[in-house]
Amino acid sequence: MTITHARQLLSQLDADGTLTVRIAPLELAAPTGNQVLIRIEAAPINPSDLALLFGPADLAGAQYEPGKMTATMPAGVLRGMASRLGTAMPVGNEGAGTVIAAGEAPAAQALMGRRVACIAGGMYASHVVADARGCMPLPDGISAEAGAAPFVNPMTALGFVETMRREGHSAIVHTAAASNLGQMLVRVCLEDGIGLVNIVRNAAQAELLRGIGAVHVVDSSADGFMEALIAALTATGATVAFDAIGGGKLANQILAAMETVASHGAAYSRYGSDVFKQVHIYGMLDTGPSTLTRNYGFNWGVSGWLLMPFLARIGAEGASRLRARVLASLTTTFASQYKARVSLEAMLTREAVLEYNARRTGEKYLVVPG
Repeated sequence: MTITHARQLLSQLDADGTLTVRIAPLELAAPTGNQVLIRIEAAPINPSDLALLFGPADLAGAQYEPGKMTATMPAGVLRGMASRLGTAMPVGNEGAGTVIAAGEAPAAQALMGRRVACIAGGMYASHVVADARGCMPLPDGISAEAGAAPFVNPMTALGFVETMRREGHSAIVHTAAASNLGQMLVRVCLEDGIGLVNIVRNAAQAELLRGIGAVHVVDSSADGFMEALIAALTATGATVAFDAIGGGKLANQILAAMETVASHGAAYSRYGSDVFKQVHIYGMLDTGPSTLTRNYGFNWGVSGWLLMPFLARIGAEGASRLRARVLASLTTTFASQYKARVSLEAMLTREAVLEYNARRTGEKYLVVPG
């Protein structure tokens, strides 16, 4: 089977700073070997997808027309994006759909006619060719929408817990905690008996998390934030944080609060406490600089954290163990909630772009290509 009427979303940044996002025709040859051809039925819009799709381009001042959007990228960021200049890049990390053609290999043939999820990239498309060995067959009765996001958020939530254990910590701090990912992490930590401090940005988000069982919820916009954070850290003993914000002073505040708890009652040392404190930055909701005052001794670290390098570190066996847990609880612990669904064409309307690129906590969008 050769698909000649397929479509895909492409993002191209040119040397003059022009960003063009468009729907383009896609011709796909018949799959061979371990390849399968998937008719895409649902694909979530994750922050990592938005980074490739738009980056920091001026979307409010962009030009919109049917199937195409043209914007300007700030000149200051072009140097860091030099490797993508002039290349039309497919977008969309993960999604789900039905296998409509398969190569001759047994792994591919076994998926013929099955609904599967995969993280093949280029999932904002009507059809995708993927390696069968990287596909996750969905259980009978699981819709494409329910199975569209089993990789990025669920594996990240489990990755945080796995990282905590491997680094010798016993409890976690999580920022932007009312997101889909944050809600999954709440459920995972409740199941596993792990202390979790959830930092949110308003009272409504705090109420949402308490409604699903979160014990320690701290509102960063409220008076007395630092006192409340210190109390939550004292109760849980959390010494590792996963920060979705990135820029600003929040990581600094977390480290300072951790040091306050760690040094309470201990003998004074000009080098700070002996307790190691770690913040892993995994997101860029604030794209500005991260401010560190270094007033929490010397026993601390700040680093980046990404899902794919983490999975490479734990190896195939470790990744398979996490995937099995996700699959077993796809509609419960790891269920995603969506604010709205958009077609490929609707993705490039001004109204939709400004809405889903706002990245508001708890407002996840789902692409439905058909």
